Amino acid sequence: MSYVCAMPRHRGYFKVQGEERDKYVDESEFSEIAKSPAEARAVKKALEMVAGGGAGDVLKEMAQEVLTGRIGLREALSVSAYTEQIAEQSDSVRDRWDGMSERERDALAAGGDLHLEELQREIDEERAEKMHRSSPKGTVPRHSGGSWSL
Repeated sequence: MSYVCAMPRHRGYFKVQGEERDKYVDESEFSEIAKSPAEARAVKKALEMVAGGGAGDVLKEMAQEVLTGRIGLREALSVSAYTEQIAEQSDSVRDRWDGMSERERDALAAGGDLHLEELQREIDEERAEKMHRSSPKGTVPRHSGGSWSL
């Protein structure tokens, strides 16, 4: 396996299938390319799936390199071996997309929207739980940040 960058980025712990792995970057690593925290989480989860090997060895390596912080996602997309493999795999995705009816495409898009909403709920619940754990017992935070207006 080749290493492009020896300096790690933001790190967090990652567990898959009950097996402790190397430290992986956290979701904030993808915030500059994602439009929301939910999209950043979706990118990370997709990379975790690819790192499991389901998309072939080349993309598995790329995902592992990105997740461990040895290379950024934007940098990875400039590595020709990675982009060639992505292009090859995207051909089959494009063929499936082209074979879908408009109704099937809309249903797939709606499923994606629901998935992002679910991820955002997950994030919101984690934040609320973290806030609850960090506040002293019996006290209520002055500002939840959830519902305010000007």
